[in-house]
Amino acid sequence: MTVVDRPATYREVFAEPSFRALFTARTLAIGATSLQIFALSVLVYAGTGSPLLSALAFGAGFLPQVVGGMLLGSLTDRLSPRPLIVAGYTVEAGLAAALGWLDLPVAASLTLVAVVACGTPVFAGAAARVIAERLTGDAYVLGRSVSNMSSSTAQLLGLAGGGVAVATLGARTALLCAAGCHVAAAVIVRFGLPAAGASGAGAKDGAGRGGAVRDSWTGAVALLSDRTIRRLLLAQWLPSALAAGAEALLVAYGAGRGFAAGSGALLMAAPALGMLAGNFGAGRCMRPSLRERSSPWFLLVLGTPLIALLAGPPLPVAVGLLVVAGTGFAYGLGLQRAFLAAAPEDRRGQLFALLSTGLMALQGVGPLVLGAVAEVTSPAVAIAVAGAATVLVAPSLRRPRHDSV
Repeated sequence: MTVVDRPATYREVFAEPSFRALFTARTLAIGATSLQIFALSVLVYAGTGSPLLSALAFGAGFLPQVVGGMLLGSLTDRLSPRPLIVAGYTVEAGLAAALGWLDLPVAASLTLVAVVACGTPVFAGAAARVIAERLTGDAYVLGRSVSNMSSSTAQLLGLAGGGVAVATLGARTALLCAAGCHVAAAVIVRFGLPAAGASGAGAKDGAGRGGAVRDSWTGAVALLSDRTIRRLLLAQWLPSALAAGAEALLVAYGAGRGFAAGSGALLMAAPALGMLAGNFGAGRCMRPSLRERSSPWFLLVLGTPLIALLAGPPLPVAVGLLVVAGTGFAYGLGLQRAFLAAAPEDRRGQLFALLSTGLMALQGVGPLVLGAVAEVTSPAVAIAVAGAATVLVAPSLRRPRHDSV
């Protein structure tokens, strides 16, 4: 095995101070956001008795990110990352505090969530840009792997902690706890991330490219027009959207199969457990070249077990299939070096913002589309459709990494 093809180690990744600060802050913030989403949904349902409004409260922060990603994404390359990221976490803290302290109408609460969500891709893109600049080679890929694992864990703990916090403290106090976590994340970035200017090309060309909105739109169109970038974006967006849609139907699937009460939580936790195992195994134990060649196979692993659920296996087998499916999320690690290589230096931050935009938006759309399929068929059929569509994406990963535009 050559040195270049050697897997990176966690020690190498966490030796970088910028990664440590951003990793800690992001993990804390993701847990806080999960807590906030859960508490707000409970608060809205308690005040209105409307399942629809409660669902809107749960998903209000997803689709608006399209606006921010398309019209504000260039800010990730035009502005210094530390104040930008600190501002993002501070605004999130202010939102959670306002939702907890103020007795706002539901429409006002959802509008605030949507407005703040517009900036999420910008802050996420700035953080991703810093990590891409500070970690090189396979250390960058392993950094993405450990970030994915921490995100899954933080989401699970945030939702679980949300249930406990709302039950013991009440929804409004839980929202204030979320605000405190966002403040802590802002402090970690402020004092843990070294000061740095905007990236060279993006900063120098920013004035010549016009206003931020015009520059963001022009840049987004240019990035999406590049065949290689477009293929790599879709390869990361579509399976995540399909998997999110399938996971949203697992509770209904369990009920339809007559599984015991509470089995829905077990079914929903299984893919997250598999994702942790898959990212650890692929990120730490596979050499980079093998990991990249294995991406299509990992995608098959992600989709095929979802199709198998159509056969109606017993609960332990269904859980096992979902764990196996979750390991398939490791396919994304094999795309990271090609994705980073395809990014124009002066639009690197904006490309990461665009990636985040598509992931969040389509993960909001996926459950809606597959939910509609489940309405006219069944949850099992809709989950199988998601699995089959994921399998169909796999051949696209075999195409050459350096397509012409």
